[in-house]
Amino acid sequence: MGIGLGTGYLSPVKTLMLWFQDRKGLATGLAVAGFGAAKAIASPIMQKLLTSLGDGGIYQMFLILAAVYFVMMFVGHLLLAKPADWHEPVRQEKGQKAFDVIKTKPVVFIGIWIMFYLNITCGLALISQEKMIIKCIGFGAMAGVLSSITAVFNAGGRLGFSAWADSMKDRNTIYKIIFILSIIATALVIVTQGIDKQGANIINGNPTSMALTILVLVLLFVVNAGYGGGFSNVPTLLSDHFGMQNISAIHGITLSAWAIAGLTGNQVATLIVNKIGTPSDITVDGHVYSINPTGYQAVLYLTIVLYIISLLVSIFLVGGKKKKEAN
Repeated sequence: MGIGLGTGYLSPVKTLMLWFQDRKGLATGLAVAGFGAAKAIASPIMQKLLTSLGDGGIYQMFLILAAVYFVMMFVGHLLLAKPADWHEPVRQEKGQKAFDVIKTKPVVFIGIWIMFYLNITCGLALISQEKMIIKCIGFGAMAGVLSSITAVFNAGGRLGFSAWADSMKDRNTIYKIIFILSIIATALVIVTQGIDKQGANIINGNPTSMALTILVLVLLFVVNAGYGGGFSNVPTLLSDHFGMQNISAIHGITLSAWAIAGLTGNQVATLIVNKIGTPSDITVDGHVYSINPTGYQAVLYLTIVLYIISLLVSIFLVGGKKKKEAN
């Protein structure tokens, strides 16, 4: 699955950048937004299939999805083509390989890799606890709906931040904006102890604060949008610095940050929640859930530090160089 996902993700992104040289961010943002919107589209469909198919439903669901996705992807690959005026260098013509190109600006590449990794780690750390945080602020019955809304912000961030970056001289500016917004939203919930206080109110049966609820929801929306925007701007930022000839290989190397973040973000957040605070039971729609508001709040101390480091990396390692035309 991982090999197929990585391979299928890279080729369309490069092709779109070749077709839309002047609006690379908008083009890749549309593609990557579709990638993110799958959560909002496929999740309810999968849940409906599981419910309606009964025993053995998960097995039948995967067969149905396999058939549908095969048809969609097969038609897509028939339509995928590079512009007629693009000359794809053959191996003998390429000259510098991907790692050689990276060596021309090693500090910039390292900076892009680090801030990409940290942004994804922060996003996954919070998103992995998202439904439980929603229960902590009194919206347990709407956890599924709000999770779909955050998915829309995730997809919107992929499209919106990428399209916005097209109008900037330096595409790295969009990362500074993402990190600043994430720091502000996280800091507000830390200062107000929003998750911890709301969770305590839910556990003790006290009224919740609408202001704190709004702050926590804004945090979830901002982090999801920043997670998506940081994801979708990577290929275009790389193409601005390293050109188009080796962009798929360079982009693929950079996506190793995504893979490693997938191994650390969720796990670190779960470790913090398990080690800090005391779980308490609450009842939502007749179901009993164990929540740990103090643990979820503690995750924010990690993410705000990582967001600050990401901002510093964006400023001092990736820098503020003017946008270069892709080769």
